Amino acid sequence: MPESSPSSPAVAAVPDGFVPLLVTDVIRETPDAVSVEFEVPPASRQRFRYSAGQFLTLSILIDGTEYRRCYSMSSTPSVGENLRVTVKRDRDGRVSNWINDNVTPGDRVHAAPPQGRFVLDASDREFVAFAGGSGITPVFSLLRSVLGKTTRSARLFYANRAESSVIFADALGSLSDRHAGRFELRHHLDETHGVANPESIESFLAGAAECEFYICGPAPFMATVEAALLAAGVQSERIHVERFASTVPELTAQDEAATVTEEVTIELDRKKVTLPYRAGYTLMQMARSADMRPPSSCETGTCGTCIAQVTEGAARLLNNDVLDDDEIAEGYVVTCQALPTTRTVRVVYE
Repeated sequence: MPESSPSSPAVAAVPDGFVPLLVTDVIRETPDAVSVEFEVPPASRQRFRYSAGQFLTLSILIDGTEYRRCYSMSSTPSVGENLRVTVKRDRDGRVSNWINDNVTPGDRVHAAPPQGRFVLDASDREFVAFAGGSGITPVFSLLRSVLGKTTRSARLFYANRAESSVIFADALGSLSDRHAGRFELRHHLDETHGVANPESIESFLAGAAECEFYICGPAPFMATVEAALLAAGVQSERIHVERFASTVPELTAQDEAATVTEEVTIELDRKKVTLPYRAGYTLMQMARSADMRPPSSCETGTCGTCIAQVTEGAARLLNNDVLDDDEIAEGYVVTCQALPTTRTVRVVYE
C-alpha cells in the first residue's frame, strides 16, 4: 500500500544546483505508472538540454525529509515535446508512491539538469534493446530518436509480468506500424511465457551479432540478457547497460564490522578538514557533516558529479556506474557510494 503523505509538495528552499520545474501534465500510463511532464523556465532551458536516454534527479520533500531520486526521461529531445519522466510505483518506494499518488499539474518539482551515459553511440549499426518493466523509460526515448533521426533498423524485446503492466503499449504499437520492416517489436509476458530466460533471449538475437545493444530493467533480467549476449559472442563494448540503484546505501553487519577507519581528511574548495570518522558514513556524508558542500546530484553512483580522488588510504564502492577499472586503480571514487576501509583516508575533490 502506498504510504500516506501530503496532497501537494511541501514548500522548501531550492537545493543547490536544482531548478523548480512546473508540472504541466500527469499521464496515467498503467495502474502503477505515471508520466510527469515539466515546463523548464526560459532561463534554465540551455542547462536542461539533454540526449535521449539520460535522466533527471528530482528532489522531493515528504513530511519534512528531502529525498533525491533519479528518473529516466521518456521524452525525446528531437520531437520538441515537454520534458517528461515516467515513474513506476515501487511497493516499498516512498518517492515513487508519492509521485504516483500526489503530483498534479501546477505543482513545482525541483530537478537537477539532465545527466547520464546511457545514450546512443555514433555508429550506424542496428539498434537492439532489451527492456524489463519500467526499464522501457530510457529505451523508449532512445528508440524514438533512432527511428526519427536516423536510418538505423531497430529491435525491442520488452518483458513485463502481464499485459496491464506494459508502459507505452499504444505508442510502441504505433511505432511498429509506422516503421514496419524497419522496427521489430516483441512483447514478452511472464504470465504467459514465464520469466525471460536465455533461450527466449537467444531466439530474439537471431542474426543480431553486429549490432549495438541496450539493456535496462530489473537486475536479474539484465543479468540474463547480458550473459546471453556475451555467450553469443557480442563484444562487451557494444553492450550498453543502465542500472537503477537506491540513493541510500544499505550496510550489512559485515560492512559495519569491517569498518576500522578512525579519521578522514577532506580537501574541497581550498579548504582542508580532518575529522573523526562516523561509522557507516560515506565520504560524501563525512564532507557534509563537516559543513562542507561537496558536488552532488543523483547520489546513486550513476552520474559522476561527486567524483573525487582518494590520495591516502582506501575506500570501497557500494555502487559504481561511472568509473572504469583504471580510474578506480588511480583512487577515484564516487563519494556518495564510497565507504572508507583503512584507518585513515584522505580524499581530494578537484
